[in-house]
Amino acid sequence: MSDKKPLRVLFCIAINQNFFDASAAEAKAVWAAFGEMWRGIEALPGVRVLGNMDDDQAMVGASNGWPWTTYLLADVPDLERVHAACNLFRTTPVGDGTHRLWRYCRVEARTGRELIIQA
Repeated sequence: MSDKKPLRVLFCIAINQNFFDASAAEAKAVWAAFGEMWRGIEALPGVRVLGNMDDDQAMVGASNGWPWTTYLLADVPDLERVHAACNLFRTTPVGDGTHRLWRYCRVEARTGRELIIQA
């Protein structure tokens, strides 16, 4: 049995202008794909989602970086799975599959470790 601790990963997700320029039908397809990607991260072996935060009520319009639109915090067993989670943005089709999710949003994974305060 390994004593290796999981990585604490903050997936920072930005919704870009292509989403805001999309028709209502296209935007609906994007959100369906976004949900598929989100569930895909949760389904990766060894990944434990700890929580999320959405900044859409206090932030209006596209996010080009910090502050990001939404965040997902997870414990992830290794960098390969961090990369697999990020790859879901490249591979998840939107609607008929003409475009992938990364046309509408982007991700940056901040990787560290759990902070443990010693008493």
